[in-house]
Amino acid sequence: MGTFITAILVFGLLVIFHELGHFIAAKLAGVKVHEFAVGMGPRFLKIKGKETEYSLRILPIGGYVKMEGEDESSEDERSFGNKPLWARMSVIVAGPLMNFILAVLLFIIIFYAIGFPTTKISQVTPGLPAEAAGIEAGDQILRIDGKTIDSWDEIVQIINSSNNRLLHIALISPKGEEKEVQVQPVMKAGMKQAVIGISPVIEKSFPRSVKASFNRTIFVMQGMLDFLGNLFRGKASAEDVVGPVGIIHLVGEAAKVSIFSVLSFAALISINLGIVNLLPIPALDGGRLLFLIFEGISGKPVNPEREGFIHLVGFILLMMLMIFIVYKDINRFDLF
Repeated sequence: MGTFITAILVFGLLVIFHELGHFIAAKLAGVKVHEFAVGMGPRFLKIKGKETEYSLRILPIGGYVKMEGEDESSEDERSFGNKPLWARMSVIVAGPLMNFILAVLLFIIIFYAIGFPTTKISQVTPGLPAEAAGIEAGDQILRIDGKTIDSWDEIVQIINSSNNRLLHIALISPKGEEKEVQVQPVMKAGMKQAVIGISPVIEKSFPRSVKASFNRTIFVMQGMLDFLGNLFRGKASAEDVVGPVGIIHLVGEAAKVSIFSVLSFAALISINLGIVNLLPIPALDGGRLLFLIFEGISGKPVNPEREGFIHLVGFILLMMLMIFIVYKDINRFDLF
């Protein structure tokens, strides 16, 4: 039950942010919004606003923002179809964009809560080379083999690539005294990793958390795009694709580790959701964007009813694909 509730919260967060992007952009563009829905299927809760109805639906697998004139002809001046092309495109793109923003926010929470390792040493492990060389807790590493050190990652990288050769390390003590030592890394028992026996001081930095969050989001986006490219070229396996059931299982596994694992997994899903929604497939944001691009090139819009029918067919096919993926997830994770 705990896994299911956690998964619902994760799905809900992703859907709310995605649809909130469409909703805010639509309101800013002056589009009339009839409904802001979280979930699919029958409605079990609704709140009527001045113009928009806010609703929760039974199936937690998506959501939507219902706008005037989005899939049908409308003479209303505030209809989606009567807005400038740039405004309509911004409304469509805003959903996936909010997924990327959500990922950045989640990563900021994680990085700030956990903190960053610094170049200052908090602990020296007894019996390992650092202790024998005279390195002490409180020392800060300035240079290794003449190279100025700016981060803990650099220290780890240099030690791991040392091939057990002697390293010349320059440090500064808590009293401000510089010293140089020679340390020969050793291989960590049971792992292919070289160590000298030091642990870093952890500090929290909001600016560094923000920078790291943007870098992590871009890194994950690049990985996702590489995977999709390999998938279309037949160089990746569709077995790596999971659906809602698989995600619920993986959320449960992440919840067993820590709340930060859940947040990190939610950020990954949010990025994937944003990218997948931008694919040029009918019923997805990318499919709608494709029609708008065609309109910009041809100078005339596609008939709204015809476009709506294409999106409906695309939605049905996506639901059939979803059912197939759910079946694969159940067998893969041996859930029943």
